[in-house]
Amino acid sequence: MILEIAMLEVKPGMEEQFEVDFKIANTYISAINGYVKHSLQKCIEQKNKYSLLVEWDTLENHIVDFRQSSEYLKWKKLLHHYYDPFPTVEHFEKVFESKKSDTIE
Repeated sequence: MILEIAMLEVKPGMEEQFEVDFKIANTYISAINGYVKHSLQKCIEQKNKYSLLVEWDTLENHIVDFRQSSEYLKWKKLLHHYYDPFPTVEHFEKVFESKKSDTIE
């Protein structure tokens, strides 16, 4: 499993419309081979800052299957004009995970 993390800075004043359009763009990314799930998180301290977390089966599912698809062109047309600066996107592999039920009491 690969976790894609994108830090998104939306142009001030465009946050509400960005969130509406992001929900529309949901259909584009979720149709891609190897897509698992995604979430959009809004920063509490900076109202125009978001993090996009996307889980993929493989790195290629993101950088080839999605980024070279017609769905990505629709995603790009709908969302990319909101960003300033353009987002930083990185990919991560899980090293360790713990949850409350794993702790010894």
